[in-house]
Amino acid sequence: MSTPKDLRYSEEHEWVKVEGEKVRIGITHFAQSELGDIVFVELPEVGDKITADEPFGSVESVKTVSELYAPINGTIVEVNDELDDSPEFVNDSPYEKAWMIVVEPADTSEIENLMTAEQYEEMTKED
Repeated sequence: MSTPKDLRYSEEHEWVKVEGEKVRIGITHFAQSELGDIVFVELPEVGDKITADEPFGSVESVKTVSELYAPINGTIVEVNDELDDSPEFVNDSPYEKAWMIVVEPADTSEIENLMTAEQYEEMTKED
């Protein structure tokens, strides 16, 4: 699967999509493929603050539980509640149906510090 070029990426395998004054955050195709079948997603509440490089939730797969790390600082304004009943969206549609949270960034310039698609592909390519 290709890495969408219009997104930014963190070293912890989260993607960020800028949508006006807000950003949508999820995990990458690479991350979900490494985790295996996702069976549970734990997300924060609307109004919670997230801190860059700190956990904001977790995903549980048949293999392991993995924390989700905030790629930027901000306040959560929306949570994807569909993942409560359909965690498999993370495997089936990591960039569309399986977004995790929408955040109002504390500082939009932080997004520029994240990787481009090309940089992320370079980081995750097989040797």
